[in-house]
Amino acid sequence: MKKIKKLSKFLTIIPIIYLLSACDKNVTISNYNNHIKEIKIGVTLYNQDDAFISTIVKNIEEIAKDKENDGNYKIIINVLDARGSASEQSSQVERFVSQNYDVICVNMVDRTTASTIIDKAKASNIPVVFFNREPVEEDLDRWNKLYYVGAEAEKAGEMQADIIINAYRKNKQMVDRNGDGKIQYAMLEGEPGHQDALIRSEYCIKAMEKNGIELEKVADDTAYWQSAQATAKMSKWINTYGDKIEVVFSNNDDMALGAIQALEGQNRIKNKPLVIGIDGIPKALEAVKKGTMIGTVINDSWKQADAIFNLAYKLATHGDMSSVQGLEKGKYIRTAHTEVTIDNVDLFLQKSTDK
Repeated sequence: MKKIKKLSKFLTIIPIIYLLSACDKNVTISNYNNHIKEIKIGVTLYNQDDAFISTIVKNIEEIAKDKENDGNYKIIINVLDARGSASEQSSQVERFVSQNYDVICVNMVDRTTASTIIDKAKASNIPVVFFNREPVEEDLDRWNKLYYVGAEAEKAGEMQADIIINAYRKNKQMVDRNGDGKIQYAMLEGEPGHQDALIRSEYCIKAMEKNGIELEKVADDTAYWQSAQATAKMSKWINTYGDKIEVVFSNNDDMALGAIQALEGQNRIKNKPLVIGIDGIPKALEAVKKGTMIGTVINDSWKQADAIFNLAYKLATHGDMSSVQGLEKGKYIRTAHTEVTIDNVDLFLQKSTDK
């Protein structure tokens, strides 16, 4: 009988110990979950082969790692490449929505399809940060959780002009090689309908004319921001116009570098035209240092990446959006440009190495 009582007491103790241990286990899990929270940020790109866009993405990933080390959040950055397909990009946005991402960052294939992307995100209450390719204002006004990060395209065009104007004033013969009192130029444009391509081209020429410099357009064409296409276009122009072109304005550095490749492959050209780009990618800075490009205009990929990530992080953590630096009209962040020539290129080459 005593044995039975002892066994009964033992059996009573077991559930109590189990419950205590179970409670302790639950507390541990709860504390862990409260300590480490997960943020999921989806990024869809028009084309990851674009050197400038690729640099922005790398910077975002680096900034996210630093933030993860400093904070209480596990940060997942999922980057998808739409490879120029608007329908593929739409599917990628649907995927982010179905997987309950906290924020979606979109570098649009086609800015006219922004409304479709917005509708998908809005239906699931997922904020969207557009970047580099700006939706029309009417689309961004459709919801209070839409943002845009980019640069001042007008300034980029004006700074391109400024570099050529300064060169012209310092050494007129270097620019106006045939001495006819006007500059014969070619324009490599990004793509039809892209707002930055249109604005950069327009304001570059306007700034030249405003400063009293007469221009003659010899050729212009779109090369879709790509070096290989620019090489093909420039090769065709060389064969058609010979050494008539005195300046090549390019909407970005990749195309400028493509033009240089074509020029260097044509030894029959006596006097190569001055070539100028926009973005300030490392290869372009090296070309400026070497003298094959007269200059470029830095479109700060680090500042843009920082702005994109900061917006996404604030949105994902339900932070105070009014505290975001540089936010205009509650939804725009535009980063500044910087002119780069042989006079200051070493400074920016050093900065690109440091990063």
